[in-house]
Amino acid sequence: MRRESSTLAFSAFMALLIGSVGIVATLATNSQAILLDGLFNLIYFCVALVTIKVSKLASRPDSDSYPFGYSYFESLVNLCKGLLILGVSLFALVDAVVALLTGGRMISAGLAVMYALFATAACSLTAWVMHRSQRHVHSPLVVADKFNWLVNSLISAAVLCAFCLVLLFEHLDWQAVLPYVDSVLVVAVVVLCLGVPVRMASQALQELLNKTPDESVAEPVRQAVARGLADIDTQEVRVRMVRPGRLLYVMVHVVLAVDHPQSSLASQDRSRKRIEEEVRQYYSPVVCDVVFTADKRWAAPSCGLLVEKHP
Repeated sequence: MRRESSTLAFSAFMALLIGSVGIVATLATNSQAILLDGLFNLIYFCVALVTIKVSKLASRPDSDSYPFGYSYFESLVNLCKGLLILGVSLFALVDAVVALLTGGRMISAGLAVMYALFATAACSLTAWVMHRSQRHVHSPLVVADKFNWLVNSLISAAVLCAFCLVLLFEHLDWQAVLPYVDSVLVVAVVVLCLGVPVRMASQALQELLNKTPDESVAEPVRQAVARGLADIDTQEVRVRMVRPGRLLYVMVHVVLAVDHPQSSLASQDRSRKRIEEEVRQYYSPVVCDVVFTADKRWAAPSCGLLVEKHP
């Protein structure tokens, strides 16, 4: 898929399909593992509808109401996704522990295996489509969706393996083990995958709090700024940057001597353009705000801002 909106719409449709089948399968199998999968996908479908709206907002220019654009909405959506997945996982974990302490629950393994086969195939297909779409669509919303579907496919595959074990235990007549398989499966899946929503929510929260991006993003940008100012004898350069969603916002404060030959407005405009061109080689979309000043105090840092100096 070549458009962000169609990619996200496909993701939403698959979430609705798998979630609906999962709820029906839960009624037939009495499996909490399938209920967890169904609830996860239905909640994800609801969030996906909001995601599609946000993807359209993120492509709009800024406005009077939102002077810095709509990129922060992307981080907000990813934060909500992470928290929702975390909430459903913790709910399922508590329910599974209670079931283990009260004797477990019997499930219909044959129907459960059929659902797990369907869910594994559907989730894997969706993850593959999301991955392929990244050739044409560069969006943090699509990236977050891809990782969610990867986790979902792994969960479904684990559920499939566990239900196959139930069939094996039934064949071996291990009746004492059967009631606990479903609950143990839920606990294992939640514990193994809990880090994914935690990392997703944590990264989105850092973006909302305007934390400096990772060094993998920040360092090439600082080097690009340095090249853009290579022919200017600066006293000091301070580079600050934040990355809400897909947008990188770079603020550069350049301290010049009062009598510096580059202090004319025309030369400053050329330097701004050169800096932006250098930064765009590493990251896009980007907004560069370059300010030249002769007052060193005006560019003084606050609270751990990144500093880069030129001789």
